[in-house]
Amino acid sequence: MSKKGKKAKMPLSDEEQLLLFQQKLLAEEEMAKKKERLLSQFLKDKLAKEEHNSALNLYKINTQWRTVLREVKTRELHKDIEILSQTFERVVDCKDSVIKSLATDLSEAEEQYAHALRSHLHSIDQLLALQRSRLNLLEESYNMELEALTKEFETERKTIIDQHEKEIHYLQDVFMAMEQNYIDSEYESKLEFQSMWDDLKNKNLEEKHFLRLHLENTVEDLWRRFQDALKSYTDATEDQKIAFETLKVKDERSSKEIEAQMKKIQKLQDSIIILRGKIMVHSHENEDRNQYIRKDKELVLAQLRKLKAQRSHAREISQENLVKLTLESNATLKALRKIVDKGEKILKLAEICRKFETEEEKVLPFYSSVLTPKEQAEIEEIYREELTEELSKVIVNYTGMENFWKRYNKVKLEQLSLQQRRAQLLEINGKLREMLKQYLDGISAQLPQPQDALSSPGSPLGGSGRDFRFRTQPQPSTPPH
Repeated sequence: MSKKGKKAKMPLSDEEQLLLFQQKLLAEEEMAKKKERLLSQFLKDKLAKEEHNSALNLYKINTQWRTVLREVKTRELHKDIEILSQTFERVVDCKDSVIKSLATDLSEAEEQYAHALRSHLHSIDQLLALQRSRLNLLEESYNMELEALTKEFETERKTIIDQHEKEIHYLQDVFMAMEQNYIDSEYESKLEFQSMWDDLKNKNLEEKHFLRLHLENTVEDLWRRFQDALKSYTDATEDQKIAFETLKVKDERSSKEIEAQMKKIQKLQDSIIILRGKIMVHSHENEDRNQYIRKDKELVLAQLRKLKAQRSHAREISQENLVKLTLESNATLKALRKIVDKGEKILKLAEICRKFETEEEKVLPFYSSVLTPKEQAEIEEIYREELTEELSKVIVNYTGMENFWKRYNKVKLEQLSLQQRRAQLLEINGKLREMLKQYLDGISAQLPQPQDALSSPGSPLGGSGRDFRFRTQPQPSTPPH
């Protein structure tokens, strides 16, 4: 025993102390790790329970909210059905009254059509009778004018034919006289030619006889020389002889042509003298006519100048009017294009808005006035006192916009009602969010670390970026009646 006590009281070395200290640290670290594990496990279990409880609470809240919304929706649907039934009955009554009024209008229109048709047929018969009488008068005047023109034509034709025959007889007489003069002159020239030819022939015979006696002696001497010279001459001038004969033939032909042309010239000269006399007579007559025509021409030229000036003036005026009309037409086209674009935009917006119309709006697009007859009369009296003539004229031009202003006012009232409904729903949503926040604060007060649990990124109520908000569907408000 004494040995053991000695051993226990012996002091430990530094290494042993370090080992003991390390063992203690290890044991403390293990205990701390166990505690952390237990704490983390506890927190995980607690977090899972909270998530499960929050999911259940959300489900319960959503189910309760859905039941509340369904009840509200059913009430609104019952009200809408009642309103639609009333409006449907009202529309049916309106349609019946419209059908009755249309039937009466149709019968009146048929009577008016029959009366108008009878009056139209009567007026057509009168017009046909008037037209037939007018055609008969025109036909009689046409026939009378035609007879007068035919008579004038026949008389002028007879006078022209008689004058033509007279001129032909006159020309034939002139031709016969000229031909007789020509025959007489030809006969006289032939007699002179024959006498001269006989004289020359006798002289030539005498000279020939004298020469024959004188030359008979020399001819025999010269004949031989002549024959020799003739042979040489014929041989040398055979080509010239042929050319001479051709020229002789041409000379004869040209002489004949000259005689014929001289005869023609003589005839033409005679006819020219006659025609000159006629021309002188006609020239005196035509001078008077030309003076009269010149006067007419001057008058026509003066009228033509006036007409040209009027035409130029009218053309300038028409050109100015055309320029004004083009400018105004361009301005009107631009304005009409703007109006068309505006109308297309309005129609597109109307098509878009028609999708959002309710059944009641589709059945009754224009609501009736809610004022009593007395109130309506009072308002009309006030308007009559305030309105002037110019404003009344302007209002009369815009009477067709009454239905548009009704729909516009209806939409404006619905917009205001929706804005009020939105403000109410925002207030309800804010109150529900405050209640939910209070509820969550009460739940989180029971947790050990509510801030960590709420601020953790994995928690459903923490800073995950989700806004815990209930969405409410805006209910369509009923139009004012």
